[in-house]
Amino acid sequence: MTSTPTSGGVFFLDSQVQNESLQHHLSRQLALAGVSEQDQHIGSLIIGSINDDGYLMQDIEELATSAGCDPAHMKDILALIQDCDPVGVGTRNLQECLLLQLERLGHGDSLAAAIVRDHLELLGNKHIKEIAHALKVPIEDIHQAAKLIATLEPKPGRAFSPESPRYILPDVLVEKVDGQYRVILNDDEIPDLRISRHYRELMNTASTPNDVKTYIQDRIRSGLFLIKSVAQRQHTMYRVAMAIVTAQLEFLDRGIAHLKPLTMAEVARTVGLHETTICRCIANKHMQTPRGLFEMKYFFTPGLKTTDGKTVSNKTVQDMITALIADEDHDHPFSDQDILEKLQAKGIHIARRTIAKYRIALKILPSHLRKPS
Repeated sequence: MTSTPTSGGVFFLDSQVQNESLQHHLSRQLALAGVSEQDQHIGSLIIGSINDDGYLMQDIEELATSAGCDPAHMKDILALIQDCDPVGVGTRNLQECLLLQLERLGHGDSLAAAIVRDHLELLGNKHIKEIAHALKVPIEDIHQAAKLIATLEPKPGRAFSPESPRYILPDVLVEKVDGQYRVILNDDEIPDLRISRHYRELMNTASTPNDVKTYIQDRIRSGLFLIKSVAQRQHTMYRVAMAIVTAQLEFLDRGIAHLKPLTMAEVARTVGLHETTICRCIANKHMQTPRGLFEMKYFFTPGLKTTDGKTVSNKTVQDMITALIADEDHDHPFSDQDILEKLQAKGIHIARRTIAKYRIALKILPSHLRKPS
């Protein structure tokens, strides 16, 4: 299928608008505020510490210390960011987020603000009578204030989140039957192609003009080629999936820690195809396994050498890093050097810069930013 150029010469499929991220949206507004280059840099540090929900995850004073900036000045820049759209962004908790929104709506001194400020937990538990008793107001007034609070956005960054979840139909199913893994192609979305009987009859009818017969013959030839191509594609998919399953038996049996390094060149040699064919075959394809649903490219990863001469996949090492950080002392989080030493103790040869790269890919903050506030 080809794209049709628009009148401006731009392909329609290439002109679809990409969703703007929250961070880019805030950075653009900060730039329009006319702040200095230095303040723009400070603002970027703050914006980088705001999560997808719109909350500031890092203590502002710690952030100032790590940036070598005056905390009071950084708070001024934070206040500037909190004035940006969406309302409530850059706050540190739900209470602060809701209070900022109420203030912007002109309800900073309202009953709703008092409830958020002092009785938010009671409201969350729907203890309306207790709130009314504590604030000495009628229950109906609390209900009205609660309706106003319900209109506020608890996650101001929500509008910039990715689109609704995609529901993925796997192209390949892997099942364990009688102790053996079986590969099944999901043909539900593959059209049932066949040559129409009507056109075959026209070809065999004497009264059909020769030019029509020639046209039909050409179309039948194209149709047969398409049918053959689809069958060939499915056959290739099956062979590649079988090669992956054979290489990753330990992963299927025992989990991610046993994912083996695997390259497309290795699979290409196994199935007797070119590496680029393997690349095209697995593009945007998914495999449902007893361990979950994975993109087929997930199983292709280079490896790192261990002291005993074996190799472990990069994803396995990333999983080990995640596990180490999950179990660390939150008051004394592991530095990249600490992680390096622990991995080396397990016999894994790895550079510190590689650990930093994996940590960033895993969206894990550096140790000085993981300390509790």
